Amino acid sequence: MVKKVLILLFTFAFAFPLSTLMIAQDAPVKAAKEARWEGTVIRSSPDKSTLTVRDRHSVEMIVQYDSSTRWVSQEHGSKKVNDIDASQIKDHDRVICKGTREKDGSFHATLISKRLSH
Repeated sequence: MVKKVLILLFTFAFAFPLSTLMIAQDAPVKAAKEARWEGTVIRSSPDKSTLTVRDRHSVEMIVQYDSSTRWVSQEHGSKKVNDIDASQIKDHDRVICKGTREKDGSFHATLISKRLSH
């Protein structure tokens, strides 16, 4: 009787961790939360594919972009969005950047929107 209980206990102790690993592998991968940063471009570096953007609280963020980044321009309050390229963003332009914040604090943009005044 004791032998059967020990076998059952060891079987459970071995099978339970394996079953949790199997369940964990089937869990959906959590998508990265979209981050947003807006402000004024104070420095651009096409060689490094970065923009330094200062927000209204004077906090600066280095925004990284790549070939998959979408570039647009839009007037405030307008629904019309124009496709542009990176060369049309200059220092002192107001931008809204959407993308992901990495664990190291860096920001990778998937969309950069140049804001146009009326």
